[in-house]
Amino acid sequence: MIQSLVSLKLLPGLNPATKTTSGRGWPTRNVVERGGGGIGTRRRCANVREAKATSSSLPTPPDSDRDRDGKVEGEEGASSAAASFLFRSQTYAMLKQQMAVAAKFEDYKEAARIRDSLKFFEEEEPALHLRKLMRKAVEDERFEDAAKYRDELKIIAPHSLLKCSSDATTLGIRVQVRSVYIESRSHPSKGQYFFAYRIRISNNSQHPVQLLRRHWIITDANGRTENVWGAGVIGEQPVILPRTGFEYSSACPLSTPSGRMEGDFEMKRIDTVGSPTFNVAIAPFSLSIMGDDTDGLL
Repeated sequence: MIQSLVSLKLLPGLNPATKTTSGRGWPTRNVVERGGGGIGTRRRCANVREAKATSSSLPTPPDSDRDRDGKVEGEEGASSAAASFLFRSQTYAMLKQQMAVAAKFEDYKEAARIRDSLKFFEEEEPALHLRKLMRKAVEDERFEDAAKYRDELKIIAPHSLLKCSSDATTLGIRVQVRSVYIESRSHPSKGQYFFAYRIRISNNSQHPVQLLRRHWIITDANGRTENVWGAGVIGEQPVILPRTGFEYSSACPLSTPSGRMEGDFEMKRIDTVGSPTFNVAIAPFSLSIMGDDTDGLL
C-alpha cells in the first residue's frame, strides 16, 4: 500500500525537517487494484507416432484464440519483467544503504566491496543500459532504434521512461518539479523509500493568483494508485503576483523503489470579485532510486 503523502518543509539541500501538515486529516484513498529395447521400445515409438499424427490432425485454433493466448503470454511476460526489475531495484537500494553504513562505521574494506558491486550492477542493469542506448540513438538520429529501446523499457521498467522532473504551463501559470531519492530517510529492507521533491510555481500571467488546494495522484511500481487532496501547500495558501513565483519542498514516502506523481493545483484570480477557480496541471514525474540523466534540482 502506498504510504500517505507527507508535506514537509525541507532544509537547504532537501534535508527533511520535522514540521508536517496534513491538510484535512488523513488523505482520501482511491486504491486501484492484478525396460530397455525390444518390443517395448517399438511399442512406445509407435505410440509416439500415433500421438504426433493425432496432434497434427487436430483443428487449428481460430486466429482470435491464438491472438488472445499470445496477448495473455505477452502480458504475463511483461508482468514478470516488471517484477524482476522491482526486485533488482530493491537490491540496489539495499546495497547503497549498506555501503553508507559501512563507510559511517569506517569499515572501508566492506564499503569498497559494496561500491564495486554497485558499479557492476549499474553496468549490467538492463533498464539503465536501454536508457543509455535510447539516448544515444536519439543523438545519432537513429529513431527506429530509439523506438525499439523505448518499447523494451516500457515492458521491463515503465517508470524509467519518465524523468524525475516535469514542466507544464496552464493559463500562464508554470509548474516545474524535480524529485530526488533521500537515502538517509529510507529503509529498503522494510520496504520504505523516501523521496523529496521541489516545486517552483511561476506566474507568467497578467493576474495575481492564489493557490487554494492541491491534488496528487501517486502510483507505485506495483501499479497501486492513491489520490491525495489538501488545502494549499506546506500549510500556506500563497498569493503569487504577476511575474513572480513561489517555491517549496515536500516529500513522499513509497513502499516501492520507484513510482510516479502527477496532479494539479486549484487556483483563482484575486483581482476580480467572484472569479471562478481553475486547475493548474502538475505534469507527471518519476520517483526513482536510480534517478535519471538530469543532474541537480531546479
